[in-house]
Amino acid sequence: MTTKSIGMLDCAVIIAFFAVMIGVGLFYSRRQKSSGQYFGSDKSTPWWLAGVSIYMNSFSALAFVMYSTLAYKYGLIAATMCWASVPAMLLGLWFVALKLRRSAQTSPLDFVRDRFGGKMNQTLVWLGIPMQLLDGAFKLLAIGTVVGMVLKTALPGQSLDTVLFLAIVVSGAVIISYTFLGGLKAAVVCDFIQFFVILAVVAVLPFFCLGKLAAVDGGSGFAHGWQVFLDRIPGGFFRLARPDVGNDSGMWFDGYGWIYMFFTFVLVGLNLATQWALIQRYASTRSEADAKKTGYLVAGLQTISPAIFYFPAMAARVFMPDLDLNNADQMNGVYAIVCLAVLPSGMVGMMISAMFSATMSSLAGVYNAISNVFTTDVYKNIIKKDASDRSMVLVGRLATIALGVIVMALTFYMRANQGKSDLVDMCNRMFSVFLPPISVSMLIGLFARRASRRAGLSALLTGISVGAAVFVFAMMVERYSWLTKMAPMTTITFCATVVGAVAGTFLFRDTAEEKAKTADFYRRLDTPAVG
Repeated sequence: MTTKSIGMLDCAVIIAFFAVMIGVGLFYSRRQKSSGQYFGSDKSTPWWLAGVSIYMNSFSALAFVMYSTLAYKYGLIAATMCWASVPAMLLGLWFVALKLRRSAQTSPLDFVRDRFGGKMNQTLVWLGIPMQLLDGAFKLLAIGTVVGMVLKTALPGQSLDTVLFLAIVVSGAVIISYTFLGGLKAAVVCDFIQFFVILAVVAVLPFFCLGKLAAVDGGSGFAHGWQVFLDRIPGGFFRLARPDVGNDSGMWFDGYGWIYMFFTFVLVGLNLATQWALIQRYASTRSEADAKKTGYLVAGLQTISPAIFYFPAMAARVFMPDLDLNNADQMNGVYAIVCLAVLPSGMVGMMISAMFSATMSSLAGVYNAISNVFTTDVYKNIIKKDASDRSMVLVGRLATIALGVIVMALTFYMRANQGKSDLVDMCNRMFSVFLPPISVSMLIGLFARRASRRAGLSALLTGISVGAAVFVFAMMVERYSWLTKMAPMTTITFCATVVGAVAGTFLFRDTAEEKAKTADFYRRLDTPAVG
């Protein structure tokens, strides 16, 4: 199967897309007069707009890179991993989201300070910011990979690394620009526009793929293409879990079986329940009823979209069977390769814009959330306690620029050291060490009413210390390298965090004054918010 190069029409579409994104930032730039507007939209975001924004923030070009790779190699398990987010989203909505909405005033970490005190709040700030930055770098690396594969066709004389550099710099600069200018409101509105950009490509791509499938044996028609797909797809492609593939350690928990899916559900659930950018969007809705509608909309979109997203990569296994399964760059760019093979001129430009959309949405959320936390929890509470709203907006904008530059630098470092490791493995190893301690300690603050005020910090430090120690030990002693896998590492850090909370409660008893503060916190948490 031959692929085409992008043309002038495609380039025009991409330039127009970038112009619209920056235009939205300029439109809202003069309307951000206070930190409440810049970071929280003054609780005025409609539920449908917040829902689309959360959906766009729940995935990125990583979805097109990581999961399309899995779909091409192994089939439907890519969709299963995404469907794990549906029950995770619903559980988070029913038990966590509304509590966080009631507790969030300006920063998504407001409740941590109220429940556990300033030390826990600051520890989470300085641990959470690097985590958020690394997450952003993974996403920017993904967009650089997938778009770089496309742009390489238009720049045949340039190396792939050079093209990736250009893709990362351009996309990073545009994201910084509209987030810097318009704050959360611009990010949310851009999310909405980007949602329809993605929809325009994703909705039609399966039909183009069905046409290519039909042509495999000289036929035509969507029905014939579907029959060719069913007849020629490799065995096991429709299995929801496959412990027989991806198992390089020989351990019972390895591979993409149901154990892997369960731990995917756990990590996704912890992430969705405590991710700063998502807390912001729930808190920005007009009412708790709207917050619930927002969650249900996201769950519905996440139920429908995976099969549509990953069918093209699965279909490509039939009409493009010769891609190198061991070539990391080629596998990470499989979605882009399929689009170049089947989409007409102009639609390729839409596809690139869609790839940018997926990452720009989530990165804009990350930048705004981190600058919110830094401005509120560091600048306002430590550096300048009498800071005006105007100065907080200025600091938030400067922090956005700094964060964007740091994420780009991390992205280049990751690209240089990626080697043959796939992005799924890289992400899972990182998140299984840090995410359970950070998220579980935050959730303890919402639900463990008997936990002492110092139990949160004890849980957090215990979980991360044990996880880091086990990870270093496993990397040094090869026979224990399996401990760095997602299932064992998540179990270790999760249990260590809970043990740390129990130990902290018994070792550091609360005073009468601290017990009164905790009781007041839960009274506020149990009281439905009016708006």
